Amino acid sequence: MEDIVEKVLSGDRRAIARLITMVENGHPGVREIMRELYPRTGNAHVIGITGAPGSGKSSLVNKMTAEYRKRGKSVGVIAVDPTSPFTGGALLGDRIRMQSHATDKDVFIRSMGTRGSLGGLSRATSDAVTILDASGKDIIIVETVGAGQSEVDIVNASHTPIVVLVPGMGDEIQAIKAGILEIGSIFVVNKADREGVERVIVDLEMMLDLAGYGEDEWKPPIVTTIAVRNKGIKELVDKIAEHMEYLKTTGDFDKRVRDRVESELKDWIREEGVDIVVNRLKEAGEYDALIEKMVKKEIDPHTAAIDAIKRVREG
Repeated sequence: MEDIVEKVLSGDRRAIARLITMVENGHPGVREIMRELYPRTGNAHVIGITGAPGSGKSSLVNKMTAEYRKRGKSVGVIAVDPTSPFTGGALLGDRIRMQSHATDKDVFIRSMGTRGSLGGLSRATSDAVTILDASGKDIIIVETVGAGQSEVDIVNASHTPIVVLVPGMGDEIQAIKAGILEIGSIFVVNKADREGVERVIVDLEMMLDLAGYGEDEWKPPIVTTIAVRNKGIKELVDKIAEHMEYLKTTGDFDKRVRDRVESELKDWIREEGVDIVVNRLKEAGEYDALIEKMVKKEIDPHTAAIDAIKRVREG
């Protein structure tokens, strides 16, 4: 295991890929490896990209990666795809769309399945970010599945969350919905050569004005792009750099790091807690009996959960 740690720290692509696979599969030795890597993190700029399916997120990420490479930055991309119900693996395979970077040793691209995570990000995604950070990547882009409002956890997973909208898909309405406006530190209106682009921009500007940002607060800029033609990409990358500068100047960077760490802690406590309760009930021979009571409608799920936790606490 010490060997894989050293290889990941040196940026070895095969070792990075192997370790992410171990994380996804719940390999028993992975926690010790992550414990060793964690102190070597904190240098990467993590960018989150979310938006409705069909908004061109993958094309945008592809062009952003190329722009960052022009600027001498190494890049890691985690594309969170829907999970196949048959294999448990990522379904869309964004790596296929980013083949132009396949031979670049300073670019690492990985598709990961949501594995049923309601927030659009799999539990393994945060570990994958840690691995890429420890491997020395300057920029880490997390592209989410695009399920809409449930993806608010992208805020806690990145320093700079970006919401991608497109004309003609009802995004002007979607932007108004609770949660979506609060996600973005930058809004991108992609496919800006489509009819209706001005309407999307006006609606966004109106909502941002109503949000009442203070004079010293970061007011999310709106960047128009046509990703497939590489238009607006340089301007977007410039805005991302401005946002990071703002975070570091104002001290908000430390707050974002703290929020992300707290979110990770809660996620792992939740996951480990579920395992502890279920395993204890199984050991006591009470797990199946509790489920049977629920099937017979003798007890509701909430009461059953409270009872289960009480039984574990009482030993």
